[in-house]
Amino acid sequence: MGKHTKSKATQLEDISAETLRDFDRAVFEKYGVVCGIDEAGRGPLAGDVYAAAVILDPNKPISGLNDSKKLSKKKRELIFDEIIEKAAAYCVGIATVAEIEHTDILSADLLAMKRAFDGLSKKAGIVLVDGDVLPEIDGVTARNVIGGDAKSEAIAAASILAKVSRDRYMNEQSKLYPEYGFDKHAGYGTKAHYEAIDKHGACPIHRKSFLKKHFAAKQTDENR
Repeated sequence: MGKHTKSKATQLEDISAETLRDFDRAVFEKYGVVCGIDEAGRGPLAGDVYAAAVILDPNKPISGLNDSKKLSKKKRELIFDEIIEKAAAYCVGIATVAEIEHTDILSADLLAMKRAFDGLSKKAGIVLVDGDVLPEIDGVTARNVIGGDAKSEAIAAASILAKVSRDRYMNEQSKLYPEYGFDKHAGYGTKAHYEAIDKHGACPIHRKSFLKKHFAAKQTDENR
């Protein structure tokens, strides 16, 4: 298991802004070009973990940018296409189920973030990462922003790219393993998902380490 330190030193200083766009403008004035990074899929029982890195073009504003969890699926899809069209640079990175199992979910999550950042075609003056842990990024200032997908446009855009990209991936996995309903719950631990696992067992994209307690509890119940 990897060790990950959390420090207030990695957090961006408090910035007062009325809108997400104003927040990024304030950061830009101090640090230069802003890159936002966010992830999707840390909690599910199945599937790869996704991350996205986005540098927005200030001359091509995108209306409606917000935390992906606060947007409807239809709205996310529409804004996803607009981000792809208007962003100055973007990249989606993943870490596979095998990498999650070989290390741990946080290490894999940070690896996906690093891959997303490394795939950008444009340099940033600062990288803003949602959450409280930073990926290993060299040669540029990086700061955490707690709740960043509701504060920064760049992070919100990354949140949408990561979420929609992963949802599409899980929809494809649902075609391969239709008995689990991945298109409905994206691999999260819903009642229906656990019932499908109990009936069919785990499939190749399940994170076996996430299911150890469930299988142990089930075995205990069967032995009573």
